[in-house]
Amino acid sequence: MKFRPCIDLHDGKVKQIVGETLNETIVENFVSTYDSAHYAELFKRDKLTGGHVIMLGPGNEEAAKQALRHYPGGLQIGGGIKAENASAYLEHGGSHVIVTSYIFRDGQLDTSNLERILSEVGKERLVIDLSCKQKDGKWFVVTNQWKQFSDFEVNEANIRALEGCCDEFLIHAVDVEGKQSGIQESLVVDLAEWVTIPTTYAGGARSIADMERFVALSRGKLDLTIGSALDIFGGKLPYEEVVRYSREQGEA
Repeated sequence: MKFRPCIDLHDGKVKQIVGETLNETIVENFVSTYDSAHYAELFKRDKLTGGHVIMLGPGNEEAAKQALRHYPGGLQIGGGIKAENASAYLEHGGSHVIVTSYIFRDGQLDTSNLERILSEVGKERLVIDLSCKQKDGKWFVVTNQWKQFSDFEVNEANIRALEGCCDEFLIHAVDVEGKQSGIQESLVVDLAEWVTIPTTYAGGARSIADMERFVALSRGKLDLTIGSALDIFGGKLPYEEVVRYSREQGEA
């Protein structure tokens, strides 16, 4: 397990919000007085790799590119990514592009769009976001700012089918994301059982105890993102402690 940092952008600013509220009255957990470059430099200083920059809606393109330029090769980029613009973000320093809605359209996996972006950036530069919610005891990918259920079930067979099309998965547990209510343990257990490529889980982690629980449940097979709970984003969990704990896992 390693800690993967994040930079969430909304209206050009670094924010932490409850993701399910994007189409409603937005619930902002935190709005930073620092720009995206500040956080990119921080993560670069601490040699944290594989983090992600997420553009939550329009008006974030320049802030995203600024972060990528300040930490070239250290950050992935997602939010509004499609075949037509993916290469530009890689040229600005992104290590990978992240896609969700572009390949899940009208509630279904759009294989033609998946093929388009693969031909543009290649498997080794692509991360597929399988952020999901639970319905009827199963996990389903949700798109369009996490409001629309797709018919794509996150299960072992579908994970295996997509692993040949990407370098990594990024998976937000949407039901708990941004709420600092603890990790979605059943999803962590399932993902650890199913995935064989690097996979980052996001959602609910708020303490070192949660990180320890995550490591135990995932058997160290998954990486972890923490956002709102960190003190650098207005929370109470010291960023430096998270970095230290992550390094200890790598040394174990």
